[in-house]
Amino acid sequence: MSADRLVRHVGDALLTILVMSAVVFVAVRILPADPALMLAGEYARPGELEAIRAALGLDQPIYVQYGRWLAQVVRGDLGRSIRTQRPVSEIFFARVPATLELALSALAIGVVVGLPLGVVGGTRRGSWVDQGVRTAAVLWNSTPHFFLGMALILVFGVYLEWLPTFGYGDWRHFILPTATLASFVVALVARIVRASILEVLSADYIRTARAKGLARPVVIWRHALRNALIPVVTVVGLQFGNLIGGAVVTEAVFAWPGIGTAAYQAILERDYPVIQAVVLYASAGIIATNLIVDLLYIWLAPQIRTE
Repeated sequence: MSADRLVRHVGDALLTILVMSAVVFVAVRILPADPALMLAGEYARPGELEAIRAALGLDQPIYVQYGRWLAQVVRGDLGRSIRTQRPVSEIFFARVPATLELALSALAIGVVVGLPLGVVGGTRRGSWVDQGVRTAAVLWNSTPHFFLGMALILVFGVYLEWLPTFGYGDWRHFILPTATLASFVVALVARIVRASILEVLSADYIRTARAKGLARPVVIWRHALRNALIPVVTVVGLQFGNLIGGAVVTEAVFAWPGIGTAAYQAILERDYPVIQAVVLYASAGIIATNLIVDLLYIWLAPQIRTE
């Protein structure tokens, strides 16, 4: 890849992050609640509210507020939480490990379970196994995270009492939130692998391998699957970024102490700096992941690199 194209990709990513930050900055300020009123209480006098707004810089025009905030971000300062007065960076990075553990676990389960399901469905097209895999994938893909999470809590936590329903602790606390978040990845990977296998199995080199007398498992797992994995690698890479965003709902359902829960609490409390930081970091992570996957895909696929 040429240096100009790399610079263009990076520039597009930075521009996207800038636009996203501006949209979020404006969106959180048009919410109906007033942070000054939440801090001072509903019986606060107008003068007290004005003093709090002035101290927080909320009395300035929104473009002035955004300019000041952006200048602080460039210097690495994300400000302080309105509610706790702790540095926002400290709050955010304290929550990152829990979210990464959940996202990586869900991604690993999605690949481990979705890959063989897609292979089985693709190699047995039209069979009852294929129909079952496709039906399950559609159901998993169309079920909202919050609904699936509540259903798992109801069955395994309330009725059967096998697993804890919320919190962060030992391996048992990982099962329900990881299963909830991994369901979409399993469905997506299974569908992509199935489609790729069906396309690869019709290629000339697969017919040649069969004509040489190679065993069916060797043809499928060594030849067909290897060439069907390029779109899967792309999807898996992109899904990691989406898992970070999807973790907001899952963490809220299971009271998981990650960045999703921090964002949810900040929205309830109208804690502008925390909301902005979470969205900025999450957006930057998703865009960076997409950029890396895009560059890797161009490197892996010569025809795209040539175009």
